[in-house]
Amino acid sequence: MKNEFVLAFNEVLEEKQLPRDVILKALESAMVSAYRRAVNASNAQQVEAKVDLDTGKVTIYAEKEVVEQVREPLTEVSLEEARRYNPNVQLGDMIVVESTPRDFGRVAAQTARQVIQQRIRDAERQMQLNHYARQVGEIVSGVVQAVNAQGLTIGLEMRAEGTMPRKEMIPGERFRVHDRVRALIAEVKDSPRGPQIILSRTHRNFLRRLLETEVPEIYHGIVEIRSIAREPGERAKVAVSATQPGIDPVGACVGIRGVRIQAIVRELHDEKIDVIEWNADPAVYIAKALSPARVTGVYLDDRSSVSKTATVVVPEDQLSLAIGRDGQNARLAAKLTGWRIDIKSLTEAAAEALHRLQTDPEYAQIAEVEREAAEAVSGLLARKAEGRPLSSEEYDRMAQFVDRVQRRASRRAMEKKAEEDNRVQSIRASIPAEAFQTSILDSGLPEHVAYLLQEGGFSTVGEVVMQMKLDPDQILKLQGIGPKAMSEITALVERTVVTAQPQEEPEAVAPSAEVAPVQMAVEPVTDETVAEPEMALPVETVEAVSQPEMAAAPVAEEETEELSFDELFTLRADVPVDVVDEEEEETSTDKKGKKSKKKKKGSRFVEYDPDRDVSFIRKKHKRGEDWDWE
Repeated sequence: MKNEFVLAFNEVLEEKQLPRDVILKALESAMVSAYRRAVNASNAQQVEAKVDLDTGKVTIYAEKEVVEQVREPLTEVSLEEARRYNPNVQLGDMIVVESTPRDFGRVAAQTARQVIQQRIRDAERQMQLNHYARQVGEIVSGVVQAVNAQGLTIGLEMRAEGTMPRKEMIPGERFRVHDRVRALIAEVKDSPRGPQIILSRTHRNFLRRLLETEVPEIYHGIVEIRSIAREPGERAKVAVSATQPGIDPVGACVGIRGVRIQAIVRELHDEKIDVIEWNADPAVYIAKALSPARVTGVYLDDRSSVSKTATVVVPEDQLSLAIGRDGQNARLAAKLTGWRIDIKSLTEAAAEALHRLQTDPEYAQIAEVEREAAEAVSGLLARKAEGRPLSSEEYDRMAQFVDRVQRRASRRAMEKKAEEDNRVQSIRASIPAEAFQTSILDSGLPEHVAYLLQEGGFSTVGEVVMQMKLDPDQILKLQGIGPKAMSEITALVERTVVTAQPQEEPEAVAPSAEVAPVQMAVEPVTDETVAEPEMALPVETVEAVSQPEMAAAPVAEEETEELSFDELFTLRADVPVDVVDEEEEETSTDKKGKKSKKKKKGSRFVEYDPDRDVSFIRKKHKRGEDWDWE
C-alpha cells in the first residue's frame, strides 16, 4: 500500500496538470523555507531538501563549519561527524551535512502548506503564460463565465481565463453566461495576478483563421489570402489568389451554393463578405475591389511614394454603388488595395478633362490632337445639362474620350517622373560616394548648423548636397537656418562638388583642314635683321594675337577704307597685312670707341602667295623720311 504522501503527491499532479519535476521542485523549496522558519536559520547558510517519493521522508542538508568542539549546532559540526561524509575534511572547512530536525515532517506539513500552494500557483501561471503566448493569432474556444460592462470573462483550457473587451466584440452581439464563444487570441501579457489573455472577434485575422478552418484549399496552401479589409459586423472584403493553375480561388472560398462562406457569415453575426480575385495589375485589382460596382476605367498616379492615387471612372448609375453607404465600399477597397481611390462619374470626368484641355498649358498638345472629340463631348455635356437623354453610343464616345485624355496625361506624368529621376541620378553621380558616408557632424560646418541639419533629417554630407542642388528652399525652411548658415552650407556644397570633379587635361587641337599648311620663311641674316628665323602663322591667328600691339602702334596718316565684317576675315594676296610696328635697336661705334644704341623704327607685314600657297613675312624700315622694303 502506497504512502499517504505519495497519494497526495499524485493527486496534486492530476489536479494541476503540471509536470512531475515542477511539483517536486516546489515541494523541496517549500521544505527549505519551513526549515529556515523552524530553526531560524540565516539566508546566507546553504540549505537543501531531498524528498523520497517512495516513503515520503524529507531530509534536510545544511552547510556547517568543521570545529573541534561544537558550540552552535545550527552552524557547526564536529570533525568526527564531518568525516562520516568526507574523510578528507579538515578543521575550518565548510561541509554540507544532514540536519533534519526531530518531528520535522509534522512541523513542515503545517508550515510549508502555504508555501507549497504558492509555488504551485506560480508554476501553474507560468505554464499558462508559455502555452497561450505560443497561441497568439490562433482561434480558441471558451465558455462565458461572467458578463459585465467592460466585456466578457471567458474560461479557457488549463484553468485559464480570457478577457474580451467591448471594443473587441462585434457590434450587436449578445452573450450569456455558459455560452460557448470562439475568439482570436490577440495579446497575452504577464501580470502579478497571472497571465492576462486578451481575446478578439473584430480582428481581421479572426476572419483569416475562419477561412482557413472552413476552406481546405486555403489550409493546404492551394489558395492564398492576399489581403483582408474589414469593418466588423457590417462588411468585409477578402482578396484571394490561386497558387496552382486551373483553380478558381473565389469559387473555392464561396463553396457550392455558398455553403462555406455562409458558415463564416453566421459566425460573424451576419457580416457581409465580398471575395474577389487578386490581380498583379493595380488597375484591374482596384476595379475588382470596388465590386459589385461596374467600373469604366482606372487611372493610376504613383508619382508620390507616400500616397498612391487611383482615379476611378464609373457610370452615373453605378456611382452610389461604388461609393457605398457612408463611403463604406470605397473605404474598404482603399484598405484592401493600399491605394487612395478617387471615384468620379463619367460626366464629371469628361467635364474635368475638357476643363484641363482648355486651361492647363501642359495639356496644350493633347488639346490639339483631341480638338474635334472635345467639341463633340462638349455638346454631349450641354445636352446632359439640359436634361436631355444620351444614347449608349454617346456614353461610349464620352468614355473613350476620357480614357484617351487620361492615358496621355498619365504618359506625360511618367515622362516627367523619368526626367526627374534622371536629374536626381545625375546629381547623385556628381557627388563623391564618400560624402554619403561622412556624417554631417564631421562636415566642418559650425556645430549648431550641423545639429540643425541632423534634426531636419539630413544625417550625411551627401544628403545635404543633394537637397541643395534639388531644392535649397527645403533646407532654408528648417528652423534656425538663416542666410549666414546657408552661406556656410553653400561653401560646403562647393567644396564637395569641386573634389568630385576630375581635373580635365587640355585637349590637343587638331589642325583644321581649311587652314593652309604652315611653312617657314627664312630671311638672309644681316645686321638689321633678327638672327633666328621666324615662323609664318596663319593670318587669322596672327591678327588675333597682334591686336593689342596694333592698338599701341602709331596711327597711319592715310585714311583707310572701312571694310565689312566678311571682308575683314577674307584673305587677300594683293593687300599686305600689317602685323606689328616695332622698334629695333641699332648698335654703332663712335670715334672714342664707345658703343651707342639707336632705335630704328620698322613694321612687319604678312603676304600670302596663292600660286605657291605660302605666307611670307616682310619688314619695312624707315630710312630718313622714306620707307624701304626688305
